[in-house]
Formats: sequence, structure tokens, C-alpha cells
Amino acid sequence: MSYNNYKKIDEVLREFDISYAEHNFVQMSEIQVSEYFESEIELTLSEGLYKSSESAIGETLIYPVLREIWKLYKKDLQLWSHQPLHYDDNYFVVPDYLIARRSHMGNIFLDKPSLIITGVKHENFEEAWIDCISDMMAARRSNRISTHESTFAPIFGIVSNGVIWEFGILDTSYFIKEATIYTIQNLKLLLSAIGYMFEQSKLVVSLS
Repeated sequence: MSYNNYKKIDEVLREFDISYAEHNFVQMSEIQVSEYFESEIELTLSEGLYKSSESAIGETLIYPVLREIWKLYKKDLQLWSHQPLHYDDNYFVVPDYLIARRSHMGNIFLDKPSLIITGVKHENFEEAWIDCISDMMAARRSNRISTHESTFAPIFGIVSNGVIWEFGILDTSYFIKEATIYTIQNLKLLLSAIGYMFEQSKLVVSLS
């Protein structure tokens, strides 16, 4: 079945024999938010600059927030936007954004994706999670050393419409969705949660 034919999260998980659970796995640590960045986000929200289109949401909210956290991890991780992710000789996906290990060969090389970020279209979070999970599965397949591997390192996922942010983890046999939903109105809390996802991504790729 093609991923775009799935209508519910349980359908895509059942296809790959992946269990589902919800609980709070995000662990908070304080992230310093610059006054300038905070004022830029406040301006975007107060002027409604993100409301004109889904592209505007990505450009004015999702990408700037990701970039702000990425700057803390740029020595180890690379932030990619709409970069094709090849997981077989003839198959690839194009996540909205992804975080991967910084390649020793240079920043034009995609190496070990560990965090997938998907923008919500038409306010349909269910559909966004289907897309995100499918891209997470593609990421873990692209990371495998051998086609005979039966276990995989965790892949992390974020789904957002710019204002609401949801988090998940895909492991070998289960998918966990963070029970708490974060919003950009509480920017410091949101950045702390995203920082946790970056930190875990860094740990995973450092072990591979």
C-alpha cells in the first residue's frame, strides 16, 4: 500500500507491525531564548504573518524555531530543508525538514538522519503523522548498514502547524507519541522540548 493511501495512523503502523503508545517522554532542560528571537516570533504571531499559506507557516514559524535550536547543535548536526532522502536504490522521500549527523565529508552530504519534521497541511494532524512516520521509517532504512538488520536505532519525529507542536519516537517495534502538546505561545517551554529532541538525535547518531 502506498503511504498516501493510509487514512489513519494505526493503518501505517499495523502494516509494519509497530505498536503504539502515548506518554510523556520529553525531559525538560532550560533553553536560553534571545530577546531578539522572542520579539521576532511575537511579531510574526501578532501580525499574523504565518496565516497566508502553508509555505508561510514553514518560513516564518517552523524553520526559524528549528534553526534557533539547531544553532546550539551545529557542530554535530545538520539542518536540512526539503532534502530528498534515499532509502533504496529507486525510492526516496522528501521530508519538509530533517536533522542529520554532520558529515565529515562536508555540509553538502546527508549523513544519518535522526529527526524528521513534518508541517501540517489543512490542519490535519493525523495525515501529517502518517507522512512523518513514513519518512521516519525511510530514515531508519537509509541508516541501516546491512539489509539483514532486524533492529534499528530510534528515529525522532515532530509534527507542527507552526503554533501547535507534537512529538514522537519510532523504535524497532513501537511508536510513542508525547502525551503533552506544546504551543508556540509558551516559547521557552516549546524550545526546551525541541532541544530535548535535538539532544536525543545527537546521542543516537554519535553511537552509530
